[in-house]
Amino acid sequence: MDSRTKKILQALSVLPLAATPSAHGAMLSPGAQDAGTWSFHHEQVLGTSLQVTVRCADADSAATAEAAVLAVFDRENAVLSAWQSQSEFSRWSRTRLEAVPVSEELFSTLAAFDAWRERTDGALDPSVEAATRLWKSATAEGRTPSRHEIAETVEAIAQPHWSLDAANRTAMRLSDVPLALASFAKSRIAAKAADAALSAGASGVMLNVGGDVVIRGAMIQMVAIADPQADAENDAALDHVVVSNAAVATSGGYRRGFDVTNGAAAKAPAYSHLIDPRTAQPVSHILSSTVIARDAETAGALATALSVMPVEASRRLAQATPDAEYLIVAANGRAYISAGWTRYQVPGGSRASLQAAAFVPPMKAVSGVWDPAFELSLEINLSRIEDTRYRRPYVAVWIEDTDHFPVRTLTLWTQNARWLPELKQWYRGDQIRNLSEGTDISRTVSSATRPPGKYSLKWDGKDNEGKPVKAGTYSVVIEASREHGGYQIDRKAISFTGKPDQATLPGGQELGSVVLDYRKR
Repeated sequence: MDSRTKKILQALSVLPLAATPSAHGAMLSPGAQDAGTWSFHHEQVLGTSLQVTVRCADADSAATAEAAVLAVFDRENAVLSAWQSQSEFSRWSRTRLEAVPVSEELFSTLAAFDAWRERTDGALDPSVEAATRLWKSATAEGRTPSRHEIAETVEAIAQPHWSLDAANRTAMRLSDVPLALASFAKSRIAAKAADAALSAGASGVMLNVGGDVVIRGAMIQMVAIADPQADAENDAALDHVVVSNAAVATSGGYRRGFDVTNGAAAKAPAYSHLIDPRTAQPVSHILSSTVIARDAETAGALATALSVMPVEASRRLAQATPDAEYLIVAANGRAYISAGWTRYQVPGGSRASLQAAAFVPPMKAVSGVWDPAFELSLEINLSRIEDTRYRRPYVAVWIEDTDHFPVRTLTLWTQNARWLPELKQWYRGDQIRNLSEGTDISRTVSSATRPPGKYSLKWDGKDNEGKPVKAGTYSVVIEASREHGGYQIDRKAISFTGKPDQATLPGGQELGSVVLDYRKR
């Protein structure tokens, strides 16, 4: 272990990373009264989830910093959103061949896109939205785009779409090809929001916007890198890194995509939502790309580009970018890391998939015991509440046997025992509460952007001691309670005997639909 890693890990022992709720509605980390660390969770921010962790003198200062962060997201979204019809970007996009005076935010974003389009040889291009719409339309009809449609789209993307006049700060729209600033704008907005938290009095801040992480000031953060081949919230991470005053961004098509079958016969989307603008085709050679860089724009832009470009071209681009390190996972499962990536790794925190693959004998079923070839997948959707100030409820998910004894805790979204009584069924005794050890998912995870309020979990048929359970009937229990909000509990019994089964639990006040899928791995 080098001196840098030792210093970071020593600092981690005094800088809390996890977060728990306070009386002010914020989320206090253990010992936060002394350390002054608060964390907040929001849904429906830039179309995804938002975690804000700040170091402040007191709870009121933390609330002020949180408000400053949200104000930036509101303001910048009103400028850069391609989905709000009255945003400045949308209004400008509807003009043609007119030198329109634009805000500094919009002008600098368009200029930055010009620079990154050139640096990536066209792998990063806002007009890829045209290809995205083509694939959405075609797959909704149960087909893939024709060769003619692809060729037309490639030609449309290749033309110039705007011209900028820096002296007068005007932008002229040159084409009618659809544009979307998407994750690139998200990275720029997150950086400004982090700066706003510091200006509002926070001494340190960490933002996780749908899997892209920004850390600034007196904050050191351990970040788990999601495994694109096993990306449930309670799956083991592919790697762990520790960063400060930097950004970590991950791009990949494993959480969203185009499904020609409309889900009727596919376990996952057939085509990645990431499209190469130069071919108008979804990329398939890369599962995910994670980049650590000093600024959020660089991390976000590189992560997207590296998921589109060939690996060798990605290496050259990253090497030409100061202070940028990467972890790329190819479609065959092979991982590529830059020379400096190991400087950030937590010792012992990497999965075996980052090492040479070894032969693993296939698992065999044992009579009377859970068939290891099967797993239970849970997709949990929070009720959609259109409010950027909405905070995620406290949620417990566990497995009970027929005697209502909890055999396995899958996740617990609260860490302070003070709030456990709000989860009434969960708070049945010390034995149940102790099952929560090590299962909290509020840790910061860098992953491909998820839809807002959508989380996935898995159960491998093992109890809390890691031992396979007996085959038979067990109940999945999901309990949710929100401060100043509602309460909901759902329970569904499933027979886990080696025969695939599915069930969907209807939505309620706090939880949307919950999809259970007992299936072969």
